[in-house]
Order: sequence, then structure tokens, then C-alpha cells
Amino acid sequence: MTTKTSRIQTVFETRNSDEKIMSLFITAGYPDLESTVDLILGFEKNGADIIELGMPFSDPLADGPTIQLASNVAIENGITMKKIFEMVREVRKQSQIPIILMGYINPILRYGVEKFCSEAEECGVDGLIIPDAPLEESSIVSEAAGKRGLNMIFLVAPNSTDKRMQQVDQHSSGFVYCVSVTGVTGARKGEEVAQSVERFIDRVKTNVIRNPKLVGFGIKNYEDAQLISKKVDGFIVGSALIDTIRNHYPNKDWQQNVFLFVKELKFGNIE
Repeated sequence: MTTKTSRIQTVFETRNSDEKIMSLFITAGYPDLESTVDLILGFEKNGADIIELGMPFSDPLADGPTIQLASNVAIENGITMKKIFEMVREVRKQSQIPIILMGYINPILRYGVEKFCSEAEECGVDGLIIPDAPLEESSIVSEAAGKRGLNMIFLVAPNSTDKRMQQVDQHSSGFVYCVSVTGVTGARKGEEVAQSVERFIDRVKTNVIRNPKLVGFGIKNYEDAQLISKKVDGFIVGSALIDTIRNHYPNKDWQQNVFLFVKELKFGNIE
């Protein structure tokens, strides 16, 4: 496990006390290979604090139809692990926003775990989220990541036991990803998420005490984000962001519309 102060830790340590950290998920190579770097930089300018960069995979177990579609498009566009690393290098020429690679274990094993973690560190990646590599099966990656100073971020869900939450807290660094509902990713009705999330977050706060906590899955607007994250450190948005991209791309002003959505997610309607 990393001991140096990471970019992720710095975000939490330097935020205003009442500010909710906003982490945004974008699939690398979606909607096209050329836009990913510009989107990341634009997200930061419009309020994003952390970027989760999805590594497309043909069998994404935890992802709903929105992110599955984005992954398929990115794969058809010719995305590769090498190109993802190059995207991070390009971002690092202009920005120090924390970047977390999120994806599945198979492509990492195929690439080579040591090689993957080495290249991730070298290009400026800050952490990893691997949903299908639970604690018991993650040591091959977490040990290599720890040697490279990469934060390993694990997930807890409403069906996690108290003991499990404590174990995740012990092994995570950077933050703990709180999955607000049991199931796959996707925007949901705010009330649907909020009702079940309240009890879940109270348990999380009792059991996850070492790490900051971000809540994700089902957030689609500013009101959802503030309601669902009121007892934790911030929120994560993925599917609603990708839906927004899909709704506007390839119109001439599609990026401006996406950036407006991001700004409103963070700050509310600012007109």
C-alpha cells in the first residue's frame, strides 16, 4: 500500500470543508479516440476533482447498458491499453487532476500486471479500481500497485457486511467507493437511491473510518448528488455523463453541452 501523499489524497485534504468532491467516469476512447483528453481537461475546468478513466472490456460485469455501449464503441474505435496510457501522458502535460484507471482484471492480466502498474505510474496514473477483483483475489495487482505508489480503491455495497466494510477500509487507499445500490451501473430515480442509501451510508460511516468515502451508481443531476452524498465526502457520476455525451455527439457544440452538464452537476443551476 502506498505511503506517499497521492494526488487523490491531496484533493481531499485541500477541499473546502463543505465541498463535495466530484469524481467523473469517462470511457477511454468514447465517443472517439481524439476527444478523451479534451473531455478530461474540460471536466476539470468545469468542476471535476477526480477522473475515473474506464478501460473498455468486452465483458463488463458491473456495467449497465450505457457504459457497455460506450465500451463497445471505444473498442470499435480501436482503443488499446497503450493508447490509454498515452492519453494520460497528454493530460499530464496540462493538468495534475487525479486519474484513476477503472476496469476489469482480465485485460490487466493479459497485459502483464507488473508491466501494467509500471507503465501506469510512469504516465501519471494515481490509482486503480477493479470491480471484479475483490480483496481475496486482488493481491497480485495490489502488491504491484503498492510498489508503484498507485492507490487501490475497493468497493462496498448495501449487501456488504460490517466486517467486510472494515476489511475494505483497511486495504483501500485514496478513498472507498460506496456503491449506492445493489446491481449494475446506471442513472436511477433520486428518491429510489436516497431511501436505500441513507441506511447504507450510516453503516459505511460506522465501519469505514480510515478513508474518505465517495458514493456512486444512480446519480444523474445536482440534486441527486447533494442528497445522496450529504453524509460522505463526495459523489461519482458515470452513466448520466455518458448518456449526455451520447445525446449531443456529434453535434457541433456537443462538448460545450457536456461541460455545461458537468458544471451543473457540481454547482447546480448557475444561470
